[in-house]
Amino acid sequence: MLILAGTPIGQVADASSRLGPALESADVIAAEDTRRLSRLASDLGVRPTGKVVSFFEGNEQARTVELAERLVAGDTIVLVTDAGMPSVSDPGYRLVAAAVGAGVEVSVIPGPSAVLTALAISGLPVDRFAFEGFPPRKAGARDKAFAELASERRTLVFFESPHRTAATLASMRDAFGADRPAVVCRELTKTYEEVVRGPLAELVAWAESQEHGVRGEVTLVVSGAPDEPVDLSPASLAALVEAARADGMSRKDAVAHVVAATGAPKNTVYAAAHG
Repeated sequence: MLILAGTPIGQVADASSRLGPALESADVIAAEDTRRLSRLASDLGVRPTGKVVSFFEGNEQARTVELAERLVAGDTIVLVTDAGMPSVSDPGYRLVAAAVGAGVEVSVIPGPSAVLTALAISGLPVDRFAFEGFPPRKAGARDKAFAELASERRTLVFFESPHRTAATLASMRDAFGADRPAVVCRELTKTYEEVVRGPLAELVAWAESQEHGVRGEVTLVVSGAPDEPVDLSPASLAALVEAARADGMSRKDAVAHVVAATGAPKNTVYAAAHG
């Protein structure tokens, strides 16, 4: 079995009660950073008895082959990353895919997630959201990525390095607009947790005013693009009716279609269509 184990993003007390026993009983623990794993095990008061191997971006592809072979042979492997859930902007996807492909059972020990924690505390709409991971590091690629997301209606969540946060917020301001609401979540669940809310222009000023730069783990939450106002002028409504008729609808059905699509009163749409 492959077990994906969530680890605390800050306070060790947030760890699942299942995490310690899983680490103690695993045949293999694949850890993004074996030193952090050692500290985590110590904080949890457990002593792993299985083999501990590193599993990070640099060796993930090669190590996946080795670990998949051990899974097929019957070993139980627990996968942990530095913080949060494996596979979410961290190593894990390749190993999960390999396990599924080999018919090996995959299980999860849920744990803290910076994405969901930031969403919950942001105060922005959370009914629909998109996690975009880390933005591109180079300015040109970053600007292009944000330009492509400018019309996205869902709330957007990003991870970012602290030393790039100010530049990223400035790029967001230019792409999404100075007034777009956003939130900087810094050091979530840790001693110096900080949540800064405001329009992007204000957040840029805040980031640039930090004497020693932005510090700590950073998650950015940005409101989705606002709904575009519907043009309910007679000319626009008449054009919509004619477009529906061009698609094969009768005039009556076309009027009903435009009423449903725009929310305009039926009499208004009827008058525009017959004007």
